Amino acid sequence: MDPLLGQIMLFAGNFAPRGWAFCDGQLLAISQNSALFSILGTTYGGDGRTTFALPDLRGRVAVHEGNGPGLSPYRLGEKGGVEDVTLNTLQIPSHSHIAGSVSLPVSSSEATSSNPVDHVLASAMTNISRETAVSTNVYADADMANSNMKTAGSTGATGGSQSHTNVQPYLATNYIIAVQGTFPSRN
Repeated sequence: MDPLLGQIMLFAGNFAPRGWAFCDGQLLAISQNSALFSILGTTYGGDGRTTFALPDLRGRVAVHEGNGPGLSPYRLGEKGGVEDVTLNTLQIPSHSHIAGSVSLPVSSSEATSSNPVDHVLASAMTNISRETAVSTNVYADADMANSNMKTAGSTGATGGSQSHTNVQPYLATNYIIAVQGTFPSRN
């Protein structure tokens, strides 16, 4: 049985059989392929005066035209999708990062060294407000004696803004299209 003109199928060989061509976007002369042109037109490219293009399925997955329930619509000849995606903050799920608290024992004794001993912060000559963020080598005031100094904060930016592969598992074969065959009749 002859194939239908314009029929596409997968072929595991590394050549296009007689009467078939690879679906690789190649341009064909309308004058030599008028029947196939009447089916494809310029849907896949070409100038429509002297040339038209075959579908280019290299590195692509074929999707049926139209739209299924709850799915996006696809037009005949439409191309879409990308291999790599870099997400931005609008595309990642809403989430938060918790900055853990740290409790440091403090002493009411006046500091005698610029380095806290036994991980204890001593009082300073000048008062530091409890609301003030402190960094290392800073001494807490004596009002905080025999208590814990609590710190809190937020996390900084993270991530490398690198793209990630967005490709489904695949096996490369060849799509071929019948350039010779029976002209398909409409119902």
